[in-house]
Amino acid sequence: MSVPVREHHGGRLHEAARRWGIPVSDWLDLSTGISPWSWPVPVLPTSVWQRLPDEDDGLEALCRHWLAVPGEAGCLPVPGSQAALQLLPRLRTTCRVGVPLPGYREHALAWQREGHEVVPLSVEQIDAALPDLDVLVCINPNNPTGHLYPTDTLLHWHQQLTAKGGWLVVDEAFLDASDGESLVSRCDQPGLIVLRSLGKFFGLAGLRAGVMVGPTAVCEALADQLGPWALSHPARWVMAQAVQDRGWQQLQRQRLRQARQRLNELLSKAGLFPQGDSDLFALCVHDEAEAIRDGLARQGILVRHFQQPAALRFGLPGNEREEQRLLLALQTLPV
Repeated sequence: MSVPVREHHGGRLHEAARRWGIPVSDWLDLSTGISPWSWPVPVLPTSVWQRLPDEDDGLEALCRHWLAVPGEAGCLPVPGSQAALQLLPRLRTTCRVGVPLPGYREHALAWQREGHEVVPLSVEQIDAALPDLDVLVCINPNNPTGHLYPTDTLLHWHQQLTAKGGWLVVDEAFLDASDGESLVSRCDQPGLIVLRSLGKFFGLAGLRAGVMVGPTAVCEALADQLGPWALSHPARWVMAQAVQDRGWQQLQRQRLRQARQRLNELLSKAGLFPQGDSDLFALCVHDEAEAIRDGLARQGILVRHFQQPAALRFGLPGNEREEQRLLLALQTLPV
């Protein structure tokens, strides 16, 4: 079996600096969907660095409260939702898996790597393909399009899959910064697995922390795959504080919504047409997307380019100065 080629993602700032001959410190990096405002991490107690992580530290209970996880469902803190999505394919025998197209490519790569048959599907193709699928992966809201799936639609797909022992895997990494409804409260049902992340909304991508919610047996099997101490003690400590900080989370939602509205206005003024329901990024479909990406890069602004369809994904500028820098740079290009 051939091994899939590793996908390139946003945030490859050092590579961009080398390619365009611009020092890392001079870039405005808008290539990811990570919040420019992070939860304020305090100084960690020395004991957090000195002792191994303890799975009986109360973190699971805090995550259950944060996400309103049903008592019958499993809840597993993981070293980033990436770790969970990479290992989930090991927990099923070879099967047929639907993945979103376009969508975060690591899902397809993970299932393909474990020998499963991967079927890329647009939103419009899912209903017709579902009878022949054992697993369906949905990203809600989608990365990079920002598309939100209606809850009733997801539950309908889940019902069809579980009737034949299948899974619906919902990646909610960007859900906190949207008007979408989480399916975590339904995870007491068989075959429903939800992935959550602290990387995007909390602006803590470097922490590598997340949660998987789903059937208890699946969570236990994934924990076995991860092995002991998978989530570092500092990550567990910071995660425990962040998920309890409801006041900051409310402020963050308001701040991200306002920043996305300003980004929409800026892109529209520049002749681009932003779309998507995530407050962390905007997708702009454009025939000259690659040329625009290169034109911005020459001015030290990094955005994410997609080929199918030709599009650019813009993360949020962190202040008015960065917004003006982006607008002025776009105005120099034939958009």
